[in-house]
Amino acid sequence: MTGMKKVAFKTLGCRLNQFETDALASQFQKNGYRVVRFSDQADAVVINTCTVTDQSDQKSFQTIRQAARNHPGAMLVVTGCMVNNHREHLRKDFNNPLWLVDNEHKSSIFSIVDSYFKDEIIHPENLETDLFNYAPAEKTFHTRSWIKIQDGCNNFCTFCIIPKVRGRATSRPADDVLENIRRVVDFGFKEVVLTGVNIGRYHFEEIDFEHLVEKILDLPGDFRLRIGSIEPEGFGDRLFDLFSHPKLTLHLHLCLQSGSDDILMKMRRFYTVSSFMNIVEKVRKRYPLFNFTTDVIVGFPGETEEDFAQTVDICQRVGFGHIHTFKYSVRQGTKAERMPDQISEKVKTARSRIIRELEEAEKRKYRQSLIGKEQTVLVEKIQRGFASGYGENYVLVRFPASNLMTNQMVKVHLTGLENGADPALIGIPL
Repeated sequence: MTGMKKVAFKTLGCRLNQFETDALASQFQKNGYRVVRFSDQADAVVINTCTVTDQSDQKSFQTIRQAARNHPGAMLVVTGCMVNNHREHLRKDFNNPLWLVDNEHKSSIFSIVDSYFKDEIIHPENLETDLFNYAPAEKTFHTRSWIKIQDGCNNFCTFCIIPKVRGRATSRPADDVLENIRRVVDFGFKEVVLTGVNIGRYHFEEIDFEHLVEKILDLPGDFRLRIGSIEPEGFGDRLFDLFSHPKLTLHLHLCLQSGSDDILMKMRRFYTVSSFMNIVEKVRKRYPLFNFTTDVIVGFPGETEEDFAQTVDICQRVGFGHIHTFKYSVRQGTKAERMPDQISEKVKTARSRIIRELEEAEKRKYRQSLIGKEQTVLVEKIQRGFASGYGENYVLVRFPASNLMTNQMVKVHLTGLENGADPALIGIPL
């Protein structure tokens, strides 16, 4: 181990970034590198950044500074959406030499780093772009395996810079997706999660998103499938039918953003409150304990008290298992940046607090509805005699760990709920 080059990773932002980091880390391991913690000394450090909000920018900049300070002499590779959005800013703000690799060339990071240590210089801009050139990851930072099926977006929401930093929508060939899943299942992964920027708009040749999910469920092997974050568009009853399949988990992170049709129009979202609720009602009619989680933006330009009250109302009506709340953040170059009636930070903070308090109550209510039921839990951690992991409804469960291992599926009878703001269900293994 003493002669091995050491590489550390830090990932910020979305599940798509996590998939890409996992794939890169696995590639380094296969080629004789030792992957170490971000806090350990390393010869190379790869930081996969996010730029979706001001807070994301701040976290990314802080992480880069931390890496430069804690890894003197290391090769610092900065990649991800911040590079696409703030390349010149990064070049000016850091005295340390940074290797800046945009999303289009991210899959080539191993070649760039490996060549550097062989005294060869490869400039990222000279490499071919390939958004899907990631080998199946045998060893990852997670118990489950993320599967990238799509990248980019054509929606151009007025608040969002994703089309700028991730490009136009493009879908991965279906055969590549299926082969990726076959491989990771062979590696021993028990859960795969579909991810992308706008996965509901997946379309490769004659295969749309619902058809792709159907093909995945038909694959042999002992695994279950989870659908990652998805927009409430591009799918319908055919997908709802598939949730009866034992491999498909009863959970969707369905992005709401606002409960006001007026605000949804200003955001340039392609659905209405009514169509969103139609999805929820259809699914819950067939699967009463189905877990919907969501994203909500508060303080969008022009959001009135009435608009915000409508958001609160729909959050209560749906009973989300979790709400990821964002205060609207101005993104340079978006249409929303130039909109009138920008909301003060004080009002955004107050509205955010209301949604968070509501979310805590609804989260507890949803989890209480599962008490007395069974969940099949994927064991992710074992500490102090207790195992923890997520059931098929994507709720954290803790239970006594007698003769158990991580990455094991365990049937658990749910008996209660912990205290606190984010309580885990507790149970007894069957």
